[in-house]
Amino acid sequence: MSVTLTETKDPLATARAVLATEVHGLEALAAALDGAFLRAIEVLSAISGRIVVSGMGKSGHIGRKIAATLASTGTPALFVHPAEASHGDLGMILPNDAVLALSNSGETPELADLVAHSRRFGLPLIAITRESGSALAQQADVVLLLPKVPEACPMGLAPTTSTTMQLALGDALAVALLTRRGFTAADFRQFHPGGKLGARLKRVRELMHAGPALPLVTPETRMSDALLVMTEKRFGCLGVVDAAGKLIGIITDGDLRRAMGPGLLSLPAGEIMTASPRSIGPDALAAEALHHMTDAARPITALFVVAPDTGGAPIGILHIHDLLHAGVT
Repeated sequence: MSVTLTETKDPLATARAVLATEVHGLEALAAALDGAFLRAIEVLSAISGRIVVSGMGKSGHIGRKIAATLASTGTPALFVHPAEASHGDLGMILPNDAVLALSNSGETPELADLVAHSRRFGLPLIAITRESGSALAQQADVVLLLPKVPEACPMGLAPTTSTTMQLALGDALAVALLTRRGFTAADFRQFHPGGKLGARLKRVRELMHAGPALPLVTPETRMSDALLVMTEKRFGCLGVVDAAGKLIGIITDGDLRRAMGPGLLSLPAGEIMTASPRSIGPDALAAEALHHMTDAARPITALFVVAPDTGGAPIGILHIHDLLHAGVT
């Protein structure tokens, strides 16, 4: 599966061969997962401190990303550079922490002091390495072995497939811990308040218009008056509520076009409305609201917000412009 220098000089063919080699490595990694992975999850779930991730060189770059992924999915983690650990940063590692050490060969000398520190203070040590007989593997409480598959580098030297497997295994640990903890989208948002992702994780109640802004009429309201409300509120629609305040219908521009005629203004809203309109709850995610509005079968521009405890009465309205302005796309 690996690329050799004599196979091809076509960049596209080389790129495809590299990706095929790395895919082969990931498939081998998935097939090799066993009880050691389960033990690692048990160990990492049981600690009350943080996961201290460390690695040298390319493994260190991967380790930084793994630590960031763990932290952003609710598992406290940090990266400690192994060389800096030997010059004071061991003090960053606390008694209730666990250590996740990455080394393809398992013989990285810079990891020695960090490994010794974990042994001295009884900290759980989990190793990600390719060599089961390496010094790192021999010291570890749990060893997550990487399959011995070829690197994608033409010379088989540059870390490529091996680092891809390390990264994927880190993702697998993070997501397995996330799932075990019952981490929710609401939890996720706490760690991702900014940017497009933060916008998509906003709640409908944070973006909706409420109170006097709601464009509401009763079924008996004459369309001459209803149109004044529709124009004043500027949402391009009207909610129709019964005597108990329950949302029973909606009037949109489309409904007006279909009912257009000489007697339109004298008709009651109940004869124009579309019954049983779509609505959404205040705690739904903004991304879910966008999905409802852009449904290919029946796209709409506004959703009334109805809480479960209001007997069907609308408490807000959300326009697609609100989502776009918030960056929900």
